[in-house]
Amino acid sequence: MKITKDEIIHVAKLSRLEFNAKEIDKFTEQMGEIINMANQLGEVNTDGVEETVQVVDRDTVFRADEPEHWQSKAELMKNVPDKVDGFIKVPVIIDKDDNA
Repeated sequence: MKITKDEIIHVAKLSRLEFNAKEIDKFTEQMGEIINMANQLGEVNTDGVEETVQVVDRDTVFRADEPEHWQSKAELMKNVPDKVDGFIKVPVIIDKDDNA
């Protein structure tokens, strides 16, 4: 699979990134190499190889996910600067202009 300059430019536009022509050429070549490496991995015969998630056996080091009581809603609301009917009031961040 060949990566084209147009695909790099398209992805850069989606990511809101700007690159000059030299950088586009460099990224096109690098992405092509990455795709080729991934394709080589796909050609490896893995018949009889068990799937793994980790290469070493390990138990989780995290604590059990048990619900705990922290603070009541009233205690938390003491620190809220602006509230309405028991809810936190925040500034409007979405413009209601239909032209957008």
